[in-house]
Amino acid sequence: MKILRHTDADWKQTLALLDRRAEASDAVREVVSSVIQSIRSRGDEALIDYTARFDGAQLTPETLRVSQEELDAAWQAASPELQAALQASHRNVFAFSRRSMRQDWHGTNEQGAEVGEVYHPFERVGCYVPGGTAPLVSTAIMTVTLAAAAGVPEIVVCTPCGRDGTVNPGLLAALKLAGATEVYKIGGAQAIAAMAYGTPTIQPVAKIVGPGNSYVVEAKRQCLGAVSIDLLPGPSEVMILADESADPRFIAADILAQAEHGKDSQAGFVTPSEALLQAVVREVESQVQTLSRQDQLRPVLEKGVFLILASSLEEGAALVNAYAPEHLSLITCREAEILPRIRTAGAIFLGNHSPVAVGDFLAGPSHTLPTGGAGKSFPGLTVDMFQRRTSLIRLSRESCALSEPMVRAFAEVEGLDAHGHSVSIRAVG
Repeated sequence: MKILRHTDADWKQTLALLDRRAEASDAVREVVSSVIQSIRSRGDEALIDYTARFDGAQLTPETLRVSQEELDAAWQAASPELQAALQASHRNVFAFSRRSMRQDWHGTNEQGAEVGEVYHPFERVGCYVPGGTAPLVSTAIMTVTLAAAAGVPEIVVCTPCGRDGTVNPGLLAALKLAGATEVYKIGGAQAIAAMAYGTPTIQPVAKIVGPGNSYVVEAKRQCLGAVSIDLLPGPSEVMILADESADPRFIAADILAQAEHGKDSQAGFVTPSEALLQAVVREVESQVQTLSRQDQLRPVLEKGVFLILASSLEEGAALVNAYAPEHLSLITCREAEILPRIRTAGAIFLGNHSPVAVGDFLAGPSHTLPTGGAGKSFPGLTVDMFQRRTSLIRLSRESCALSEPMVRAFAEVEGLDAHGHSVSIRAVG
């Protein structure tokens, strides 16, 4: 763990480093470009080759898709405890999504024209669910459920399989419950390319959502335009801003929960209290001894965890906005003052008894959130991202006549006399 203090000589340089802009390396960009071109030119053959190379599984076009029988069997085989947990999470996420859907509306403008908006679900979307070191069962709920709540009729899921060509049954159970209509055993950049451009087996989608590693994120970036995307969520991260009212045991537990994701995960802790900072260090060192995923925890604790002693909570809030964390835990007796200062976090967890893990698995808002500083520009995944907006405009002869002088003025300055004529001919007709 690295400890940084506002009294350090290089403090200003440290602050500048926190203001991130996520960007793939040249090597990742080149690999992803090659994968996309291969999928576009070779289709299923390329998918099968990449799955054998990266996942060690021998598939055929006929076995790329998970059968309905496999999905049904996975749900039946799930323990009552897992079924209950999945159902509780699904109910919360579905209810939250339905409440936040955009609604049709109609009104009139100054000239009396009828204007409004209508919203329709996308016809076909793709959800990417990572595999990696752990089957992200929760991501199935946190992506597919939103699409189902929006009324998307075709919900395609791509997720990596194991060497035996199967997908974790707990993940399949979650996908069945959430409403996936097609599930394919492919991962990585090749899965994104297949959903974007299609293959003989996988029909292209209109939009792709979901988190992934750097190759998946870069593939989404390169496929933008051929397909709509949600955001660019990469390796997970948390930041904690707290004062003396915080319990150091809880802060340490959240840091370790983040660190067990492994790889490029990051966890930051910001406080104006030296005593709290030291207490958190001791708690992390104590609690880590009791946890199982040591291979994932240790590298992140060494390179991906940073603790910052700020001069004040206000400076801490500025650091949070510069970093734009995926998850923010805010624990302070001055919450009413500090919370309005936070503008770039993907999700904010308030108070001592709001662990980030509840947001990961259960609370209701999707856990698919912007990372790598993207929170400055992107929100987290929301149900309205599965809705297509269409504007409506209807003019009467009277409202057309009232609009004509303004349109004529625009048409004259832009040199588009046919535009003006198209209105004038109606206004006087």
